[in-house]
Amino acid sequence: MWYAIISQDVENSLPLRKTARAAHIARLTALKDEGRLLIAGPHPAIDSEEPGEAGFSGSLVVAEFPSLADAQSWADDDPYMSAGVYASVTVKPYKLVLP
Repeated sequence: MWYAIISQDVENSLPLRKTARAAHIARLTALKDEGRLLIAGPHPAIDSEEPGEAGFSGSLVVAEFPSLADAQSWADDDPYMSAGVYASVTVKPYKLVLP
């Protein structure tokens, strides 16, 4: 089943994101290579694809996992969690309708 992993950043998270980005992207790439990643990306803190020093306010990942518990475990092990980037993470089942 698909799961949405919705993360909210701490304030001024950009320096923290930069330190953990490579490890974070590596985990997402592994999901993609396994055919289990639908979408992933950050939420710019301002109305711009390149927010610069404004940084990001959170992230969204939609990926396939065997269960909600597995999706939650994956989210809990994200390098952004251990780096202190995320203030909170919500994991919810997601039903793909379109496209």
